[in-house]
Amino acid sequence: MARPYVLYDVFTDEKLRGNPLAIVLEAEGLSDEAMQAIAGEFNLSETVFVFASENPAHTARLRIFTPGRELPFAGHPTVGTAIALAERAGAGQAIDQVSVLEEKVGPVRCAVRLAETGASFAEFDLPTKSAHYKLENALERQGIADALSISVKHVGFENHYPSVWSAGVPFLFVPVKDMATLAEVAFDPALWERVAPFTGGHLVSAYVYCRSGNGAHFQARMFSPDMGIAEDPATGAAAAGLSGVIHSCDKLPDGHHAFVIAQGVEMGRASKIHLHIDVTAGEITRARIGGQAVRVASGLLEF
Repeated sequence: MARPYVLYDVFTDEKLRGNPLAIVLEAEGLSDEAMQAIAGEFNLSETVFVFASENPAHTARLRIFTPGRELPFAGHPTVGTAIALAERAGAGQAIDQVSVLEEKVGPVRCAVRLAETGASFAEFDLPTKSAHYKLENALERQGIADALSISVKHVGFENHYPSVWSAGVPFLFVPVKDMATLAEVAFDPALWERVAPFTGGHLVSAYVYCRSGNGAHFQARMFSPDMGIAEDPATGAAAAGLSGVIHSCDKLPDGHHAFVIAQGVEMGRASKIHLHIDVTAGEITRARIGGQAVRVASGLLEF
């Protein structure tokens, strides 16, 4: 049975930049094993499989697979699929749409601004707030530094320190001194496995970040041997978790705060993720992730 698919570059307005995403549009009848194998065939950081929604008021139900395993939630698949489905329904009209995508983490509300040509924009509310993981054992800074091939003196900046947070998918957030240190990172999966904790039966991924001055507030890199991702050009789920890190470490005052996170620069796949955080009475009351996406290919999956 032939199934249509599309490829989008996400968190960018330029083709062949950002994070590539495969979207299989008519996935009914595919087994878990088949979806995992197809994700391995595309060999992108994530492949989305689109099903009819369980709630008729919602737009679609999504299953999200990395080359290594299924995820309950991910940012660039949410942005890319929201745009792909809206463009498919909008037939080239520049109109705004609101959709709800059913993911394993729960329903995710998305707002889409369609462009007649070029890149459209989508933004979604975080389905769950970023939460700090309390670990039984303290994180080893020297071990983390060794796994990243940097000096332990360059781990941490200001009030930022290594910690595990999750807004659906857990990451070990590793702040580093500056952009030069970030560029020097050479990730060693074997050393990472020795020092990184397991959560929910999975080795946490490394999200390495610093403050940035190149048109962004932060710049980041993400490495995930557990997901089968050597390095990710843009990680929306990690940016969602970063909302809690920023609020905790920078002590955000009440009000609205907007951040831009650059990622994929060192890979030649520059990405731009928009993060919005609303704080009331010292607590995050709402957070959103947004970005652009542009279609680069379409075809039929003969499976």
